[in-house]
Amino acid sequence: MKDPRIEKLARLLCRYSLNLKPRDVIAITSDALAAPLIRACYREALRCGAFVTTDLRIEALDEIFYAEANADQIKWVSPFAKYKLQKIDASLGIWADENTKALTNVDPKRLAAASSARKPLNKIYMQRSASGALRWVGTQWPCQASAQDAEMSLEEYEDFVYGAGHLDDADPVKTWKRISKEQQALTDFLNKAREVRIVADGTDLRYSCKGRKWINCDGHYNFPDGEVFTGPVESSVTGTISFSFPAVHHGREVEGARLTFESGKVVKAEARKGEEFLKAMVAMDKGSCYLGEAAIGTNYNVKRYTKNTLFDEKIGGSIHVALGAGYPETGNHNQSGLHWDMVCDLRGGGEIIVDGEVIQRAGRFLNKKFPQPTR
Repeated sequence: MKDPRIEKLARLLCRYSLNLKPRDVIAITSDALAAPLIRACYREALRCGAFVTTDLRIEALDEIFYAEANADQIKWVSPFAKYKLQKIDASLGIWADENTKALTNVDPKRLAAASSARKPLNKIYMQRSASGALRWVGTQWPCQASAQDAEMSLEEYEDFVYGAGHLDDADPVKTWKRISKEQQALTDFLNKAREVRIVADGTDLRYSCKGRKWINCDGHYNFPDGEVFTGPVESSVTGTISFSFPAVHHGREVEGARLTFESGKVVKAEARKGEEFLKAMVAMDKGSCYLGEAAIGTNYNVKRYTKNTLFDEKIGGSIHVALGAGYPETGNHNQSGLHWDMVCDLRGGGEIIVDGEVIQRAGRFLNKKFPQPTR
């Protein structure tokens, strides 16, 4: 029996998130493991009148690539991938891993070299997205590997994933429009701000957002969504931030990560586990030691850490920052082959302070017009 939430999600992704129109070219990228959602999205995109191209992958190929590729192959960038990025109108990514730890033992330098080589692709993606020429959204297929990471059964994880997207609601689009309104009130407030300070256990971090734009993430980029973000002034980030949960990148977990910034640059990177990998990523390229993003999580349907950044960075009452590439639409122009989101949970007593005013304490906004815990 089909899960009706799959069809709901496909309609929401194609019609709300991507707003597909007749003759739009959309690329659907995923692993075959997500076949039920791929089929539903393919059908819905055709019903919207779009031209559909698919890129279906086999997960094991990445493992083979990093084991066998020589230096030239590691640095090679497909001209076909570049062409596609330049031509499509919309991109739908569906994440579905059979083994989230498949690349755990790959040499960090090889991962860094491959990521750095793909900076031109990242630049095209960021620039076309910023200009509005490319609409994109990414979502998670509830699969066994991710359920295991989250320490849930598959059925529990399905309920978690669909619940985070409000797909159990009678009209999820109506729900996301309400969320958008609440987040816009917060976004409008922050767009008048000059400085943000984050204070929590082991954390006291400041950055300037003067002249930068805050973006309301209301289901049109990642799905499920629920955050507002900006690109901090690159040279302004000062202080220390300790991350509450393991930071995951390419399946590698870094526990107890702690970064210290001076004049925007990471000057000290520490971790209880995975410190060598953390330092390798920070040193990947010229831009990887600066922040490209600073954000506030606002999805109060996401209440727990699951080792999946798509959900963890949205936890209502958390903040996250990303090392590396920034989004040009925010005014941040940091370029890097890295974009690594790391989460700091404020629900235990942390504060968000904007221009000297506490706007959030222990994960709850003090202004009732801003997003609030699920009613």
